Amino acid sequence: MKKQTRKKVGTPIIGTQHKLVASATNHSSLRDVHAEPDLRRLPLDRAGVRDLRYPICVLDRTLGQQHTLATIDMSVSLPHRKKGAHMSRFIELLNRHRREIDIRKFRALAAELRREMDAEAAFVEVRFPYFIEKSAPVSGARGLVDYACTFGASVRGEGDRESAELWVETEVAVTSLCPCSKAISEQSAHNQRSIMRAKVWFKKFFWLEDLIALVEDSASCELYSVLKRPDEKYVTERAYARPRFVEDLVRELATRLLRDKNFSRWEISAESHESIHAHNAYAALAWPHAPR
Repeated sequence: MKKQTRKKVGTPIIGTQHKLVASATNHSSLRDVHAEPDLRRLPLDRAGVRDLRYPICVLDRTLGQQHTLATIDMSVSLPHRKKGAHMSRFIELLNRHRREIDIRKFRALAAELRREMDAEAAFVEVRFPYFIEKSAPVSGARGLVDYACTFGASVRGEGDRESAELWVETEVAVTSLCPCSKAISEQSAHNQRSIMRAKVWFKKFFWLEDLIALVEDSASCELYSVLKRPDEKYVTERAYARPRFVEDLVRELATRLLRDKNFSRWEISAESHESIHAHNAYAALAWPHAPR
């Protein structure tokens, strides 16, 4: 009776491994499906990546730089002749620029994306929390306050001829105190936290801190992370002395933005989370005024 031998099952022989590695590294022989033509002849406004979480470094007026975690959207226009965009190139470009995400270089980033993807238009939007250390108004107690900020850029063109649009947006929580409640009440007045948003188009570099200060100065009072009893007294009395409807918040901010010639266009809004109503109050304004 013949003795049966069992075949060993396991790692492929070395020669086979070498063939697999050689095949995987021979990029020129791999089919590029994204670059192939699409027969439906429908161009796309945008194609790219969204909600990419990535560590970045932004300019900080006090510290020089600030490390934060961003959520990023990057896209390009896609002509009808192309089946798709090369998604990995978005990430490669971001990795090259992640240590220099500031409004002075944002146009160059979007322009490089457009050229690298051979597109007519490119769009980049970077959303991130920005932290400012603030001192309480009386005690001087220090603490960090975070602000939701966004850098946005779009570049359009053909070849070396390009036009760019840059904008910055910030979301700022403030205190608003109701003028009507103050006027009709013998004691106190209702107040609430309001969210103000400012999206600005600009001519030259500015600091995020300056835009945030403009927004906070438009409210009944700004917010702090650390308050002692003397500070609580101060912010309560300051808000009472500066009552604001939600409409007032928007108009006060608009007045300040109109005085700053660096901001050629802006969109602002305010939403008050009412403390005595079951709804929120809202107001918005864009400049220059859009046709109704």
